[in-house]
Amino acid sequence: MENQVRAPRIVRHGELIPCRTAFIDAHTPGSDLKENFTIIGGGVSESPDQHVHIKETPGFNIGAAGQPPKCRNSLHSHRTAETFFVLTGRWRFFWGRRGDAGEVVLEQGDIFNIPTGIFRGFENIGREHGMIMAILGGDDAGGGVVWAPQVVEDAKEHGLVLAETGRLYDTNKGEFLPDGVRPMPLLTDGELDGYPEPGAHEVVPHYVARKWDMVALSDGCPAEVIGESAMIVDRPGFEVDFVSRKSRTRDLMYDVDRHEVLISSEGYWRLSWDGDSEVLAPGDTCLVAPGMERCVEPAVSGAAGMFRIRGTPDPAGPTWRP
Repeated sequence: MENQVRAPRIVRHGELIPCRTAFIDAHTPGSDLKENFTIIGGGVSESPDQHVHIKETPGFNIGAAGQPPKCRNSLHSHRTAETFFVLTGRWRFFWGRRGDAGEVVLEQGDIFNIPTGIFRGFENIGREHGMIMAILGGDDAGGGVVWAPQVVEDAKEHGLVLAETGRLYDTNKGEFLPDGVRPMPLLTDGELDGYPEPGAHEVVPHYVARKWDMVALSDGCPAEVIGESAMIVDRPGFEVDFVSRKSRTRDLMYDVDRHEVLISSEGYWRLSWDGDSEVLAPGDTCLVAPGMERCVEPAVSGAAGMFRIRGTPDPAGPTWRP
């Protein structure tokens, strides 16, 4: 039993189970082809059909979104951190009440720690199906998603109604709000005034880390990407570092006093522990228990990148500071 508890838990990229009705914009043209994946923790899905691969959380959630070209995720806000890194494809992230306050384009391996308290959306602007991995702060991911009012109104025209309980109902399938349950109220003008509209010059330099900068900084040891003294200075309830082939981790055993999540962003990595090992492919997600000695090293030649995420005792609170 001890070995079963301490063995790493791996969710393979090829075994991820998507939900195509996870959010209120699932029927809205332009957003109706996206897939949502909840890998670790309950995430923020509004659909009872969402499959959760690992239900317990290490203080944060791991998810993913898969979208074909030109498919968009509608404007929404979170109360805790939402961090994305690009696994495949080319993505445009935009933010603001109408999505026009600022934008940034991310390529494979780039990471964006989106400030809390602002409306944000994203779309696949590449030529092929793309996928982004997500880290959501907190055990309950802050209690869900706050949608821009126009998103809620558009969804209603296409048959989807979000209840005040956070549950999604599809009137096209004959589903209606139960007696005594009201629709989720729209944000008032006064409430909307409380959402900042920062420009790209205020956000991109402080919340975006590029792949090649991380590779350069990982020469000799992992690069600190998100943390108190990292490339992206923040304390969102978790910290992130980046390991590359240059980090010289071969045969270097280590342990951590908290859960650690390993996600291969590029190439194949060998995870070794207690006389056993597994190879992690791009997009594989691995949850490692506290105190377990492990080693991660490139398994084959070629490019190799890995993100390591660890929970911290910091509250999973606001990250945007005007």
